[in-house]
Parts: sequence; structure tokens; C-alpha cells
Amino acid sequence: MVLRPPESSSVWKGTRPRLQELAATIGRAPEEIVEDAMTGYLAEFAQVRDKLDRRYNEMKTGQIQPIDGEEVFRQLRQKI
Repeated sequence: MVLRPPESSSVWKGTRPRLQELAATIGRAPEEIVEDAMTGYLAEFAQVRDKLDRRYNEMKTGQIQPIDGEEVFRQLRQKI
């Protein structure tokens, strides 16, 4: 099953020319480029999701303590 955005989609209108130009430049089919991009995106998304789940569980079990956002900014300002 191939999913395609509607032709009237404003995102597709801006993306299609760039995708076609890239495909012509590197000599690959647009579908291959999109598939590679989605594969990489989904792999990275899974890694982020795993990291967030681990960190949440560490907070929930008390292994780590959350830091107030203002405190984080204060510490960053001190380092600069």
C-alpha cells in the first residue's frame, strides 16, 4: 500500500519540486528517497521514544530526580 498526500496539500506542493530536483540530481527515484527518509525518521523516532520511556521510568522509580527548568537555565548561564 502506497500512501500519497492529496495533490491539493500545501505541504506536497512545496515538497514535490524539491523531491523531484533531488531525485534528478542524485539519480534515484523519488519513492526511494522518501522510503529512505521515512526509514531513518522512524528509526530515530523509536530511539527517542525508548530514551524517553527509560528516563520516565527512572524518574518514576526514584533513580533520578527531575531538575526545575529555571535551575537548568541558571546552570547554563553560569557555564557561559
